[in-house]
Amino acid sequence: MKSYMAKPGEVAERWGVVDADGKIVGRLAAAIAPILMGKHRPQYTPHVECGDSVIVINAQKVQLTGKKWEQKTYERYSGYPGGRRTEPAWHLLQRKPEEILRLAVRRMLPKNKLAHRMINKLKIYAGTDHPHQAQQPEPLELEI
Repeated sequence: MKSYMAKPGEVAERWGVVDADGKIVGRLAAAIAPILMGKHRPQYTPHVECGDSVIVINAQKVQLTGKKWEQKTYERYSGYPGGRRTEPAWHLLQRKPEEILRLAVRRMLPKNKLAHRMINKLKIYAGTDHPHQAQQPEPLELEI
């Protein structure tokens, strides 16, 4: 028996659209991450980029459960002494609504060189419009 290993460029890329209106951030990210990795395909190969591109619309309408809007904080660090910045989730939603979902998905991807290419296939938009009509994206039905 021989195992099938996909080669780079052998797997055709598809595009899908997800509406994030009213969806919980963690559950939505857990459904999007395997699609970016390609785990939904029978040709999945861990060391080859075989995932699909995902367009997320209505990112400003995502939900967090419990008191996370007030209690959850996001941190970033500038690299300088005293350069640690924290920001509550509600403030990040007002400032950059796409960033909440992007951070959740990025942290669910593998920690290797392919993860950078996978996260670049994720396109997130705060509103309902997106500029990717030429790619003919299909609506994705996620089991959340």
